[in-house]
Amino acid sequence: MRSSAAMMQHKRNIQIIEWEDLDKRKFYSLGVFMTMTTRAAVYPFTLIRTRLQVQKGKSLYNGTFDAFCKILKAEGARGLYRGFMINTFTLISGQAYITTYELVRKYVSRYTSNNTVKSLVAGGAASLVAQSITVPIDVVSQQLMVQGQGCQLTRFKLKPKMAMATGKHKVTFGQTRDIVVQIFHADGFRGFYRGYVASLLTYIPNSAVWWPFYHFYGEQLSRLAPADCPHLILQAIAGPMAAATASTLTNPMDVVRARVQVEGRSSVIETFKQLMAEEGIWGLTKGLSARIISSTPTSIMIVIGYETLKRLSLRPELVHSRHW
Repeated sequence: MRSSAAMMQHKRNIQIIEWEDLDKRKFYSLGVFMTMTTRAAVYPFTLIRTRLQVQKGKSLYNGTFDAFCKILKAEGARGLYRGFMINTFTLISGQAYITTYELVRKYVSRYTSNNTVKSLVAGGAASLVAQSITVPIDVVSQQLMVQGQGCQLTRFKLKPKMAMATGKHKVTFGQTRDIVVQIFHADGFRGFYRGYVASLLTYIPNSAVWWPFYHFYGEQLSRLAPADCPHLILQAIAGPMAAATASTLTNPMDVVRARVQVEGRSSVIETFKQLMAEEGIWGLTKGLSARIISSTPTSIMIVIGYETLKRLSLRPELVHSRHW
């Protein structure tokens, strides 16, 4: 009886597949597909979040749903995917993120077995590496995001020919090249890292908080759920809960980050002070609902996809010794 109870408890515990358990070739090839699919699914809400965060008050949109409807009506479905092509280059940072996360977890495991500590340190380190790659791509893609209805929100405007191509919904890297040249002429190489500090102050805490909360919610749910409840379902619930928590805690800095990068500001502190003076405490919540909406499917897809990815990437001799 005691053996049976121990076996049941073992099955209820969510076992984490670690870096050394993986077939790296499968892991990277499947990871690229998973990352691309996730980004394509949630990109419209990323664009909406950016426009909401950089607009003054409610000069353009009254909220997430209002923005979605207005963009769809004025710019069509492709208007929700402005800047998506250049944004796909963040696939590189996505692979760098998961590699850094797994390697740092493995390293920290030498010093502690505490899963929260490992997740906290690994998540922060992974975000630092990823943001160093992502920020220049974000700076360009965000400038493209606010073209169209939001063009008055940015210093950089597409040339008339490029704007006409945008109106006809032609996808072209010419728009990207135009924005890149304008940024370089205005700010030099440093312009592509505008808002880097704000990005680190947003995404390192976000990542560092997401993983511990993900494991915490997963553990709590596993205790409350029936013994025969699949672990993957618990993880798919824990992911969005962790994302909503992390998004709420870090949204104020995300608003500041967006304004620094789109409006060309240089001071995080001055941008924060101006935001508070103009829009008060509620200004710090701008884009939060869009961020949570985008983070929910992202988290579900990341959790299901990432955990499935790791499961599919297990070394053959370990397939039958790991479970969800």
